Amino acid sequence: MTMFSEERPSDSPYIETVCRGWTTGDGTSVRPAESHWHMVIVRVNGVVIPLVVGSLPTSGVASWGGDAEILWIKFKVGMFMPQFPARTLIDREVLLPDASSQKFWLHGSAWQFPSYDNVETFINRLVRDESLVHDPVVSTALLDLPQDVADRTIRHRFLQTTGMTQNQIRQILRAQKAAAMIEQGIPILDTVFETGYFDQPHLTKSLKRFVGKTPAQLLTANASL
Repeated sequence: MTMFSEERPSDSPYIETVCRGWTTGDGTSVRPAESHWHMVIVRVNGVVIPLVVGSLPTSGVASWGGDAEILWIKFKVGMFMPQFPARTLIDREVLLPDASSQKFWLHGSAWQFPSYDNVETFINRLVRDESLVHDPVVSTALLDLPQDVADRTIRHRFLQTTGMTQNQIRQILRAQKAAAMIEQGIPILDTVFETGYFDQPHLTKSLKRFVGKTPAQLLTANASL
């Protein structure tokens, strides 16, 4: 193991989770698709690297170098930065310019690098500055709650705030739910039924695309823990 991490929930209405990790050497791992975008702060060899990391429409391979400390801020779906069009961030990382050894530039202002413990305060300031914006139409649509908005408007708002369609996000969420069920020991055929796949091959294809592993690989990985 060349990376160690810990994750905590957040009481912020804008943040999904906050995670930090440490690397002890070079490494790679399969990473799943991700409908959320992140702000990532990497500290390595005395240098701080602030990044905006877009959503990931399919699974892939993550790689890292050694001796780094990493902070991941995972935003709730529906949050976006107006100066970074979501469509241009898909499967990409954008480096934020340094303002000093302890600050970076964003939306015309210099911001102090956040820490694992003060992320919520940092994000609240970004919201007040309108550097970070919430679109309630998107989050409401994902909850299947009624709203007086045209379907065309909803489609546009999803592309504007996430870079993905609502259907793409639902496919990712369904695959993540199915993977979690299999890892919990729920039989594959029961998982197929509960998550609405046509059959086991349909489930397998979806998991390979969005999680990066087959049901058998998930079972094997879970058994080795």
